[in-house]
Amino acid sequence: MKFYDPTGETYGVPTFPRRLAPEGLATRRQLRAKGLRPGGQDVAAQILWHGRRDPITRTRPVRVAYLYRLDLALPVRPMTPGRARAVAAMMRARRTCPDCLVTYPYVIPTSLGCCPGCADHPTTALAA
Repeated sequence: MKFYDPTGETYGVPTFPRRLAPEGLATRRQLRAKGLRPGGQDVAAQILWHGRRDPITRTRPVRVAYLYRLDLALPVRPMTPGRARAVAAMMRARRTCPDCLVTYPYVIPTSLGCCPGCADHPTTALAA
């Protein structure tokens, strides 16, 4: 069976194919759904599978998901008022155009670096 290495001899860490991981292990997303976090523990195992075929290279990349032990997982730290203010300030900075300094209700595209209005009509700097 491909990607089945419960002892970790081949891949260095116990490896399982999709849907065959033992009980008591979970991915980060599964931990978060249960209100838990890895809490600094090392990776206990991994899941390997082939991703979708790339139409250009026609190869299937190997994807990986790391597994953590549920019994060593810690509860997610609660959101404190200070952390909530910090997150709000970070999101406000992502919504503020650096050129016109207007705060928009959406996140400014990083591909443009400024709001679409400023990207369409850039101001020309006066020659000194």
